[in-house]
Formats: sequence, C-alpha cells, structure tokens
Amino acid sequence: MTSEKTAPGQPHRRLFGVVSGLAAACAGLALAQLAAAVVRPEAAPLTAVGGAAVDRTPAALKEWAIRQFGTGDKLVLTLGIVAVLAAVAALAGLLAVRHLPAGIALAGCFGVIGAVAALSRPEASWKDALPSLVGGLTAAGVLYLLVTAATRPRPVGAPAGGTGAMDRRGFGRLLFAVLAVSAGAGYAGRRLGAYGAAGATASRADFVLPRPAVPAPPVPAGAQLRVPGISPFLTPNRDFYRVDTALVVPRVDADTWRLTLHGEGVARPLTLSLRELLARPLVEHDITLTCVSNEVGGPYAGNARWLGVRLADLLREAGVEPPSRGGPADQLVARSVDGMTLGTPVEAVMDGREALLAVGMNGEPLPFAHGFPVRMVVPGLYGYVSACKWLSELRLTTFAAYDAYWLRRSWAARGPVKTQSRIDTPRPFAEPTEGRVAVAGVAWAQHRGIAAVQVRVDGGPWREARLAEADGVDTWRQWVWQWEATPGSHTLEVRATDGTGAVQTGERAGTVPDGATGWHSVVVRVRSRTGITGAGAGRGSGRS
Repeated sequence: MTSEKTAPGQPHRRLFGVVSGLAAACAGLALAQLAAAVVRPEAAPLTAVGGAAVDRTPAALKEWAIRQFGTGDKLVLTLGIVAVLAAVAALAGLLAVRHLPAGIALAGCFGVIGAVAALSRPEASWKDALPSLVGGLTAAGVLYLLVTAATRPRPVGAPAGGTGAMDRRGFGRLLFAVLAVSAGAGYAGRRLGAYGAAGATASRADFVLPRPAVPAPPVPAGAQLRVPGISPFLTPNRDFYRVDTALVVPRVDADTWRLTLHGEGVARPLTLSLRELLARPLVEHDITLTCVSNEVGGPYAGNARWLGVRLADLLREAGVEPPSRGGPADQLVARSVDGMTLGTPVEAVMDGREALLAVGMNGEPLPFAHGFPVRMVVPGLYGYVSACKWLSELRLTTFAAYDAYWLRRSWAARGPVKTQSRIDTPRPFAEPTEGRVAVAGVAWAQHRGIAAVQVRVDGGPWREARLAEADGVDTWRQWVWQWEATPGSHTLEVRATDGTGAVQTGERAGTVPDGATGWHSVVVRVRSRTGITGAGAGRGSGRS
C-alpha cells in the first residue's frame, strides 16, 4: 500500500483519521472481549494489561493508589488504561492518513502488548494470547478499511475535490457498520461471559451451608456498644473491605471446584471436591481480618463469623507435621484460581488457632468477591500471608525455596497483625457541642486480644476507656470514653494494650513491609452552647 500525505485544502482529514483510529480500537476491544469469553475472562486485553500493570507497580505506588482511591483503585486503573488506549488509537488514525502502513502497525502493536501481558499472568497458557491477537488484527484491519474509505477519490462527476478528496458518504456508511458490528460483538461477549458464569452463580444459589460441628457461641450482648457512629461488631458482607489484585472477580463453579494438597512432608496428597471437603467437621468462629495496607486509623479491617474446615486437621490428615515437630516444610503456599499465591507459616496454621478453609461468612455462602466457594482465614496474620480467596491449591514448601507473590514485592514473609486502635466517632474535623461527648471506636490484636484502651486529649494524661465485652481473642473490641469537651480545637489520640500486656507503639511507620504503626488521632472543633467556638480554650482538659 502506498503512503498517503494530507493534501492541501483537506483540513478535515485529521478528524477522519482520529475517528477511524477510535472506531478501530472499539472494534478490536469488542472482538477481543468476545474471544476472551470463549478462552477465559482473565485473558481479555484490559484485564490482562491491568493485571500485568498491578504486578509491576512498585509497592509505594500501590499504597498511594489505595490511599487515594480505596476500593475504587481497580476502576481507576481500568479507566487509565482505556484513556491511554484511546490516545494511542487516535494517534494511529492520524498517522494512518499520512502513512497507512505505519498507522496499521501502531494499531496492531497493542494486540501484541496485550498478548505479552496475558502470557505473563499467573496460570496463563498460550490460549490466553489469542483474544489480544484477535483484537489487534481486528483493529488493524478496521483502520485500513476506514482510512481507505476516507481517502479514496470521489466518483467522476462529483463536486470539486479531486484525487484524495474524502468520500464522506461512503466513509459514514462504513463507520456506522463498524460501530454496529462492534456493539453486537461486545454484547455477544458479555452475554457469553455471563452464560459462562451462570453455572457458578447457580451453584452458589443452590449451596446450603452445613450445620457446624462446633458452632460459635452467641455474640455477647455487651460486645456491641450503643454509640452512634461506631463500627458494628459484625461487619455486614456488603460492607466488608475488599483488597486484592483481581480486576475481574473470579466466578468459580462449586460443582467443578477442586482443591489439591501436596508438597514437602505430605505423606498422603489430597484432591478434594467441595462435597468431600464438607464431609469433614465444620467449625464456626468469629475472626477479624486486617489488610497490611491499612494505615493507622484506616478502613481495611472487618469482623465476621466464618464457617469452615480446620486447616490444621486437613494438614494432619495428609501427614503434615509443623517444623517444631520435625516437619520439613515451614511455608504453606496457597494458590488462587487466578494464580495469586500467598505464603503462610506452617507453624502458625498448626499452633491451635482456628485457621479455617472457610465456606461461609456471616451465615451465608461466601460472596464471590470474598472467595466463593472456599478461602483461607487465619486469625492473627495479615491477609497478604493468609487470606487466599478462590482457593485451588495448597503446597507445602519452605520460605527459603519459594517467594510468594507479595514477598517478591518488598513485603515481609510472616506478617503477624500489629496491635491497633481506631477512633470511629467523632469523625475528623467534626464540630460537637461542648459537654459530654462519646469518643468511641474499635481496637484489635488478633490472637492476643485487647486488654485495655486509653484516650488522651491534646497530649494530656491518658484516660482509661470502657471496653465492650470481649468475644474471644480473635476479634476486635469496641471501646468508649466519655469526654467533657470544652470549646476550641482539640486533638484526640487513642492507644491499646494487647492481651500480653504490650502497649501499642506510638512510633509512626508506614505499611511496608509488615504493617503500619502509630496512634490514631483526630482533630475536632468543639462549639460552645452559645454557638461561639473558642480558640483553644480548655486544651488538655477531659476526665473519664
């Protein structure tokens, strides 16, 4: 194909090029999505490129994204990828009207990038490259057709325009056809993807939680304080935090799910269906989970009632011994269906704590976003070393022999939860009225428990808060302190003491490599009853 240069007097040609590039990108994405519905959803270009970007993002940048966007970080990443793709597609169209082969090559290279990204993902096979390659070829072909239509000579006898003048009517018809086919392919891809997930959705809808052999005792009546604004003792499933790297939530069919257990020190390897797993005794236990990315006072902690099989029992059934009893493996690597790996200390799993392969959460089957049909829950460890969702494999190995996903990204190997406390109410920059103000929140030190919580105002003496009744050592504990607030600006701080007697450190540290430390503080401005706010009067005041 010969090159085309923008002819004088053709100012709209650049616009036609941009439109052609964007339409070609839409067609490529739509066909790639349709192909991914046949291969697997994780192979779709946006998902593959987004996952590869997450894998290669420095830990500090990931922490910044979580702080700025919270659980919306995945949406922001996807929108960013779309924006970059649109910009490159527009550039490819502009280039194509000047030099068609170069524009086509640029359009097609995004298919190659998507294929490389797909092949770099965990659990990838050669088939995962196909959707991106289909999308790249489609984009290149559509760009060729559109640019050719936009730059072909007008018919003989048409109004002035000469060779190279745009045949706008023909271009418009072709553009409409491209967009219509793209919309149809995109819709078909979504429908086919939904059909593929229908079995998983139906399997969860039909799943009935078995009765636990060891039910959890009722939550103590005094575990929930009647303080407006405090976090509920049990976090509803819809409000439970979600932090993971999955841009597309895996939907696993419970009927076809399998778990394999093998590795060093495993005398009897196991492969279990869900039915076979549930044939074992089930345990119900209240456990607070915390993300290592949670900053001091942050929202990434939640408490739920979990139902599952004791992981230690399953390991013993396979002949596994902990290192303290001569076992050769000190790391249990859990693998998700999407290839994510988390490494858990074997000693922690088998030391008597209620480490579970959970199937239920707050009385219902696990939501898909939280790991249906089976996930790990280990009290006392941050999620990045223990809370594998969509579990498919357990492998016994050593920390010396294998680095799981997060260890390769600057995080520590073992991840015990640090003692933390949080002020839920009053909120930062609140303006309560002078007088008695309830300062309340939650504190946690999973597997050690909370023994005391103290609050202070403006750096003054620490005052003892009243603790809610404890529900074991594996859950957070609510607390409240009645403050006699005086008008002005005040800083409230909180610290906790765990069940071993260790006091929460006030030394500030970031989340990397093994969790944040420091005292949570909030600044409030107390109004006088007359409506006039003092300028710092009563600083340091307050009594229990």
